[in-house]
Amino acid sequence: YDKKHTFTLANEHRTYTAGGKRLIVDYKGFRICPLICYDLRFPVWARNTEDYDVLLFVANWPAKRIAAWDALLKARAIENMAYCIGVNRVGEDGNGHAYTGHSGVYDVLGASMLETEPEKAFVATVILEKEHVQKHREHLQFLQDRDHFTLT
Repeated sequence: YDKKHTFTLANEHRTYTAGGKRLIVDYKGFRICPLICYDLRFPVWARNTEDYDVLLFVANWPAKRIAAWDALLKARAIENMAYCIGVNRVGEDGNGHAYTGHSGVYDVLGASMLETEPEKAFVATVILEKEHVQKHREHLQFLQDRDHFTLT
């Protein structure tokens, strides 16, 4: 997957070319949509138009904007009726920017499935259940009312 939205605040657009195609990976019965960092801020790009089950973000999201990270992960889970996983770094980069982690997992209703300690690197296991997604999608059927469009 090539990141769609280059982070112009850090001049990524001068070094990288933005991607133009999303990727859906089929793995153990789940359809997974991996996205990168800044793409989290763009709900249209993340919109569940391919009926994925898991939205997966890997990021370098800084401490000073961590409240947005937490809120946007939860929002992407709710609006897409999918698990939303955010994996964020900890520590300090070469430019002196601090990263506090806040990796998270949210279910289709936005409930947190992972408790973490800020600024600590860790490994965690979270069990995702396909039936959980199916049950809530069948009962609530919000995705049937979504806007239909194509991304270019």
